[in-house]
Amino acid sequence: MTASLTATAALVRQVGGPFTIESISVAAPREHEVRVRMVGVGMCHTDLVARDGFPVPMPIVLGHEGSGVVESVGSAVKTIKPGDHVVLSFNSCSSCPSCDDTQPAYCYNFLANNFAGVRPADGTTALSQDGTQIAGNFFGQSSFGSYAVAHERNTVVIDKDLPLEIMGPLGCGIQTGAGAAINSIKLKKGQSLAIFGGGAVGLSALLGARAIDAGTIIVIEPNEGRGKLALELGATHVINPKTTPDVLAKIKELSGGGVNHALDTTGIPAVIGVAVETMLPNGMLGLIAVPPPEAMLPANMMSMLIRGVGVKYITEGDADPKTFIPQMAAWFKAGKFPFDRLITKFKFSEINEAAHASEKGGAIKPVMVF
Repeated sequence: MTASLTATAALVRQVGGPFTIESISVAAPREHEVRVRMVGVGMCHTDLVARDGFPVPMPIVLGHEGSGVVESVGSAVKTIKPGDHVVLSFNSCSSCPSCDDTQPAYCYNFLANNFAGVRPADGTTALSQDGTQIAGNFFGQSSFGSYAVAHERNTVVIDKDLPLEIMGPLGCGIQTGAGAAINSIKLKKGQSLAIFGGGAVGLSALLGARAIDAGTIIVIEPNEGRGKLALELGATHVINPKTTPDVLAKIKELSGGGVNHALDTTGIPAVIGVAVETMLPNGMLGLIAVPPPEAMLPANMMSMLIRGVGVKYITEGDADPKTFIPQMAAWFKAGKFPFDRLITKFKFSEINEAAHASEKGGAIKPVMVF
C-alpha cells in the first residue's frame, strides 16, 4: 500500500488569522480516493469566507481550485490513473436525488461534503501533523498544499497539452460564472445579458456568454481596469455605476428596452433591486454572491408579475464538473474561452499576498503555483 507523504501546506489556525506554511502528513488514498501532487491552486472568495468565520473546524487546510498530477489512486478507482492531469472540483454524495439527477451542485449533503472539514462517513481526514489530525476535505480536496487527497467523483481528468498550473479555477470560480450564464439562467445564442460585477465570477460569466455566441452583454463595474478588460473579453458595453446617475435607464437605453437575463455577483440588495428591473418578460436573474446574513430581496413583486421574471440563487453554476470542466477546457483550446486573462500568478509561499490581492482587487483570480 502507498505510504503517507510529507507535504507543505498552508494552515489557518484561528478565525481571521493568516495562512501559515507548515509541514503535514498526507495519508494514502482510500479505495475511492486519489492523491494528487498539486501544480497550481486558485484563491477563491470562499476560501477567505472560511478563513474569516464561516463555521469550519480549525486548524484547517483550505483550498478548492486545485490542479495537479495524480500520484496514486485507491483500489476501487476506475476512471483515473497515476500520471493523469486533473482539476479538482467540489464534492458531492453521489446518492441523493440531486446527484441521481446529475445535479451535484445541489447535493442534499453539500455542506457535509464540502465544509465539514472531515470525511462525513467517519469524521477522519487524510491530513495530520505529529500524529494529530488536521481538518481537511475542504470541498473534498483541501488543495492549499503540495499534495491533496480528493475523491474520484470530484477529480476531473484533462488533456495533458493544457497549461496545468492555471487550470484549477475551472473547478469553482470560473465554472460558477460560466455555468451561471449557460446552465443556470439558460442564456441562449443571440440573447442579451446584464452582469453586475466584473470580478472573477462576473467576467467568467461574460466568457461563457461569448463562448455560446450571446448577443448584447452589458457589464456593470466601477473599477475602470476591470471594465476595460470586460470590453477586451467581449462585453458590448460597460457601465460605471459611480459615474452613471441612472444605471437602470442606461441599461434599457443600451439594450433597446431591457435584457433577456441578468446576473448579480455583488450580493448587494440595492444592486439586485436594479437588476430585477432590467429584464424583459420571462427573464431570469441569477444571484451568485454571498449576501449579508440579514439581507432581503428588495424586488417589486407586481413588476415581477407583470413581466413573469424570476430570481434564482446559483450554486457552482449548476455544473456537473465531469462534463462542464472538459467543455470549458475545449473552448479554451479553441480560443473561445480565454480565462487565462483573469489570472495573476503567485508562488505558493506568497499565499497571504495572493489573499490580500484578491480582497483588495489587485488580482481578479490569483493562482498559486508550486
